[in-house]
Amino acid sequence: MSERIEIRLAGTGGQGMILAGIVLADAAIRDGKQVVQTQSYGPEARGGASRAEIIIADGPIHYPKVLDADILLCMSQVACDRYGMMMRRGGLLIVDNNQVSRTPTAYAVQAPITQLAREKTGREITANVVALGVLVGLTGVVSRSSLEAAVRARAPKGTKDMNLEALAAGFEAAQELMQE
Repeated sequence: MSERIEIRLAGTGGQGMILAGIVLADAAIRDGKQVVQTQSYGPEARGGASRAEIIIADGPIHYPKVLDADILLCMSQVACDRYGMMMRRGGLLIVDNNQVSRTPTAYAVQAPITQLAREKTGREITANVVALGVLVGLTGVVSRSSLEAAVRARAPKGTKDMNLEALAAGFEAAQELMQE
């Protein structure tokens, strides 16, 4: 049986979770994995609920929906309240502790994702890429080189260097979290 990893990235519209899901899926493809990426957002878009779901597998993906996420990233309290319990037992919950004050489990990894984006790039909009650095730095679900290549390929025009700085900040934060 091939390994199948289910990932849910959740936040509010405007936080870039959809783009983050596309970038993560791109990186997995670059690593030679099978991938399914889906997305959902509320009708109000910016400010409404949004999520991206990615399934990464070594072999064929027979069911293209995330059932119980192995990895859940929550970038807002609304997202954590809505999706926090929709993960497998023993799964990894990562939250932006600048945006999320309560979690459904005491075992959440808390990282200052938005704060790091502001400090490293001067723009909160890069928090989605910081979050990818944290997620991949903690899990190794894709290779760093593939994720960097995907960021280079998918970053909006004129933002490549800023997004690569954000990604590096996320990897650095993951290293610090693993040492705690």
